[in-house]
Amino acid sequence: MSEATLRQPASSSVSSDNEEVLMASATEKLPDSDTYYMGIALAVRAKANCTGNRIGAVTVLHNRVISTGYNGVPEGMKNCLEGGCLRCRNPNGLFPSGTGYDLCICVHAEQNTLLSAARFGIAVEGSTIYTTMQPCFGCAKELRQAKVKRIVYLHPWTPSDADPQMDAGKKAEHDKLLSGFDAKQLSMVDPRAEWAVTTLRRKS
Repeated sequence: MSEATLRQPASSSVSSDNEEVLMASATEKLPDSDTYYMGIALAVRAKANCTGNRIGAVTVLHNRVISTGYNGVPEGMKNCLEGGCLRCRNPNGLFPSGTGYDLCICVHAEQNTLLSAARFGIAVEGSTIYTTMQPCFGCAKELRQAKVKRIVYLHPWTPSDADPQMDAGKKAEHDKLLSGFDAKQLSMVDPRAEWAVTTLRRKS
């Protein structure tokens, strides 16, 4: 028996293994674009240095990531987790829930992704923003003004107020701002939801 004949079964076995790998790859389900980019936003969120909600955001244009951002204090300042923000530190409960935000020095994730793009001269008009939490009033206004077209978010956020009339008014104004976007809440598992979302953290 020749050497070539002896090697033939091994070659056939390798070929069969390769075919099995290819078949498995062909049936493997890849993530859709929204899930893929939200996964990047979740990775960005890991850098958030706020004691409140921890959020990551990614701006995408023409199916390319053009900017990212997470929430925390401005660059070069003592970060929030080290007590850099008075509002977030909230000594002795100085600021009741929903108050004192004009004193908060943290920059939101959506703001940071817009500011980073602006800093490097990148246009965001017509883009999609993927954010791990629905934008607040300020971020929604800025995203509209920047001509962002679409918002995909993971966790909901709605304004609230102890006064029923004011509560209804805040929600209506927030809805009015968001009505200018193609907005979608993404159904996706967040393995660090309790770490990131204040209301879930309190329940745990």
